[in-house]
Amino acid sequence: MFQLGKTIVSEEIIEHDFVCNLTACKGACCIDGDAGAPLEDKETEILVDIYSKVKPFLSPEGIAVIEDQGAFVKGEDGEWETPLVGGSACAYVIFDERSIAKCGIEEAYNQGKITWKKPVSCHLYPVRIREYTGLTAVNYHKWQICDPACALGNELEVPIYKFVKEALIRKFGEAWYAELEEVANEYLK
Repeated sequence: MFQLGKTIVSEEIIEHDFVCNLTACKGACCIDGDAGAPLEDKETEILVDIYSKVKPFLSPEGIAVIEDQGAFVKGEDGEWETPLVGGSACAYVIFDERSIAKCGIEEAYNQGKITWKKPVSCHLYPVRIREYTGLTAVNYHKWQICDPACALGNELEVPIYKFVKEALIRKFGEAWYAELEEVANEYLK
């Protein structure tokens, strides 16, 4: 671990390679698991505000869950998260013609209907953020369903921190990311 400002960063995001391989995993991170995508407090308000614009992109099952439970729910850990369909799939998930899970929020964004891409936790994946008093932990979340992404990242030689560059900048800013790159360059020597 190393510290950048008020963040503690795991070396694993420098050491390990990763590039999503949706053809292999079919977007399993959006449909497997027992909790929704983690949400920041301000993102709960955004989800409520954009719901009417995102709704046309969602599945009937997702719409039913959101309209029953709300645009976000309190998870078992007491944190905000997206609601789930059937206890596993994110309510905002949609499927393309190849049965690959994608984000309905991101689809609305890609089509210019909203200006918010998706929850930052989804954008950052496989990086997970954990807030502590005075510090934020930045860690790599290993999950077997992402083995194809690790293999592709290895083949393409793309470290995790480069794969999620846009999301890390979105979360922590350009200066923080530039400092991370400096640390990574030194670390890899």
